[in-house]
Amino acid sequence: MKYFYSVSDFYKRKFGCKVYKLSLDAGCTCPTRDGTKGSGGCIFCSAAGSGDFAASAELSISGQIQEAKKLVRAKNTGGRYIAYFQNFTSTYGDAAELEKKYTEAVSAEDVVGISIATRPDCLDQDILNRIAALCSRTFVSIELGLQTSNEKTARYIHRGYSLPVYDDAVRRIKEANPDIHIVTHIILGLPEETAADMIKTAEHCAGAGTDGIKITVLHILEGTAIADEYLAGRIRCMGMDEYFSILSEIVMHLPENIVIHRLTGDGPRKLLLAPLWTADKKSVLNAMSRYFETHGVYQGKYRGNIVIPETGRSDCQFD
Repeated sequence: MKYFYSVSDFYKRKFGCKVYKLSLDAGCTCPTRDGTKGSGGCIFCSAAGSGDFAASAELSISGQIQEAKKLVRAKNTGGRYIAYFQNFTSTYGDAAELEKKYTEAVSAEDVVGISIATRPDCLDQDILNRIAALCSRTFVSIELGLQTSNEKTARYIHRGYSLPVYDDAVRRIKEANPDIHIVTHIILGLPEETAADMIKTAEHCAGAGTDGIKITVLHILEGTAIADEYLAGRIRCMGMDEYFSILSEIVMHLPENIVIHRLTGDGPRKLLLAPLWTADKKSVLNAMSRYFETHGVYQGKYRGNIVIPETGRSDCQFD
């Protein structure tokens, strides 16, 4: 069997139990939406700012947590929670007000950590210091939306910042508090990118010092700018085997200590235009497991001997 360092193993190693994420909304927007760096956001981003599964921002943070818990109650048998500020750019706002929301979240019952999704260009020293201070009371993760290391692609998707900004953000986060767990988001299948481009992005993240990585295929969602390109026939989406092939290369190039938080995403079905094979996540994960086994895929294969986490091996466990 072949193995990789799954987020499930990471959480079990750290907390001794299953951990579920509760998707929350801090009430923020993004600089590529409010006119600071553009309008409309990144061309792949839905109107909900990647928070289509988050609780309503009309509720208090405590109220959102209670609603989010209901969604996982049936499958939660003794697990704990991480408060995940997912929508838009969750550090883009008044630092003092955001700190109150973060603190309210980590004070909730059975919440053992906080994860804050943001952009590398929206981490000024004030908000970063406030986040770093939370490490004294809970597990803290910052999730950075990079998507690609290719500057041409970054301009195409209207990302709004250059690659050195990401590198600097990783450095400053670790300087603020080395205990902060950094997760970097990347997308495979962005227009005109080659397999080499995608592998280079993952390797750049590893070299910059990310602790974890989230990988997904490009989703075409109704109402996004990239949907117009797709419907006009100017771009195509990756097939499942094509995605597995490139994903496998990335996994085998990744250092063994990097936590793989996600190997595929699932966009909201009511908005998904393509690729439709992603709509059934369970089937995709089962197919991916078979592909990895058949092709001898394991994390760090191209970097030497694999290091198995203390909790033992995960027989192709996907999260």
